[in-house]
Amino acid sequence: MSAPSGARAAHRAAGELDALLAAYHASTGCHAAIWTRAASAPAGAPPERRSASRRDHAAPRDDLPLPASTNGPVAVREADGDALVLGLAGFSDVWLVVGPCTGDASQLTRHAEFLRLAVAEHLQSAVEVEQSAHELSERYEEINLLYTISEILGRAVTLEETATTILTELAETTGARRAALLLHDRVTDTLQAVAAVGARVAELQPIAADDPHSASGRVFRTLHPTIVEREQAISEAEAPFRLGPMLSVPLVWSTPAGGEPLGVVHLSGRRFGEFTAGDLKLVTAIATQIAAAVQNARLVRASLQQQRMAQEMVLAHDLQMRLLPRVDVAAPHARVAARVVPAESVGGDFYNLFRLDEGRTGVMIGDVSSHGYRAALIMALAMSATAIHARGSSDPSATLDAVLHSLHEELSSTEMYITTFYAVVDPSRGRLHFANAGHPHAFLMRADGTVERLGASTPPLGMIDDPPATETRDWQPGRDLLLLFTDGISDAVDRAGRRLGEEPVIEAVRAVRDRPEDEIVQAVFAQLEVYQGGARPLDDLTLVVLRS
Repeated sequence: MSAPSGARAAHRAAGELDALLAAYHASTGCHAAIWTRAASAPAGAPPERRSASRRDHAAPRDDLPLPASTNGPVAVREADGDALVLGLAGFSDVWLVVGPCTGDASQLTRHAEFLRLAVAEHLQSAVEVEQSAHELSERYEEINLLYTISEILGRAVTLEETATTILTELAETTGARRAALLLHDRVTDTLQAVAAVGARVAELQPIAADDPHSASGRVFRTLHPTIVEREQAISEAEAPFRLGPMLSVPLVWSTPAGGEPLGVVHLSGRRFGEFTAGDLKLVTAIATQIAAAVQNARLVRASLQQQRMAQEMVLAHDLQMRLLPRVDVAAPHARVAARVVPAESVGGDFYNLFRLDEGRTGVMIGDVSSHGYRAALIMALAMSATAIHARGSSDPSATLDAVLHSLHEELSSTEMYITTFYAVVDPSRGRLHFANAGHPHAFLMRADGTVERLGASTPPLGMIDDPPATETRDWQPGRDLLLLFTDGISDAVDRAGRRLGEEPVIEAVRAVRDRPEDEIVQAVFAQLEVYQGGARPLDDLTLVVLRS
């Protein structure tokens, strides 16, 4: 919308000016007329008469002198008498012609000056009214756009849909034929298009945030909205959405620490006139809303991802717990109690139980290096391999050798290892056969409370290719207790950072060794809870006790 002009004001106020000029003629006997030339008319085009004190409107004439408002009146000779042509102060496209007079023409100059002031004042009022209407129209468009965008932001749509809809509304309101909305990608440090008008998003190239030749990079870095002139900041990457001068505004998310740049919005190829300071102000206001929508969408998306991850970890935890065998698997040949508490949702600790032939029971405990989901994956593989190979041999060394070969590739590629203790309890023969690959906490507790460490003969599985040798101990059914736990229990720390150690664990078990197996497990974990003061464990916790 162009600014109001005197010619337009005279055209719209023609009726009122006719009445003014008629009253002037009645008072002075002098005719008067107003001539105008539209701003869009070519240079040298003759003016047209818009208002007059008489109805005989003349055709456009090119012989009428057109003095500037700063010059004095120019006398002309009309067919029926003398006349004066005067410019109007403040209007370069309006002239006043006074005369000829039917009465005394001696006062023509004085009467003409009086009329010139009156007509100029009237036209100035008309221009001000038109200017107010013009501004009101612009404010209405801005308010309507803000309302529309508020409605868009209130809908449950994706970031891409929201950005496209807002950009389309913004382009229509400002008359832009092309537009683009670019968001900053922190990983690649580039500005990437998420919406466009007059161009396809898929065809727009990412623009480096530090690109010295692009308007996008400059506006993003400086956070300064600007109107980029036709010959400024020429960039091939911006060519698809740029057509002549371009209005560019940063998207800034306000934080307590200051503004955080999120991207840039561009408008170009305006259908009427050039972009104005008013357009820049409007788009800057809209950009604030777009930035809020972008940040909110990102926060919602991150929250949903966190919720989804949390749900998946809960499912993974449940699945891992289901992989562990029920303790009554060993019944009736053995009584077992066990508990596994991962440091995270999933972990690398595990135990396994097997009811073997001739009344024998196989029991295994393992601790995968590290913890979390990677350790949990190795743990699941180890559980599966153990279930396959434990029933194929009664020799613990042969079983661990088969498990090692099954997991060799995974352990090598992940550079992880497993401390593993596997025992076969044979109550009918009074024997305990075991093989220990780097597991430090395996103990045989006798009925009188004496304890023997069942030490490791090789490093953990995955460090070397040789399995541990099988060793044998006497076993008294119903009296001896097999105690197995992982280092998460002995390495538990109190609030001062002091380590618990394995001796207090053994003492806690010794004190309740005659009680049922599940009460022994409860006693150890009660001790841990008191020692840690309710703090989250730093490592996975696993405890197994077995008596036959």
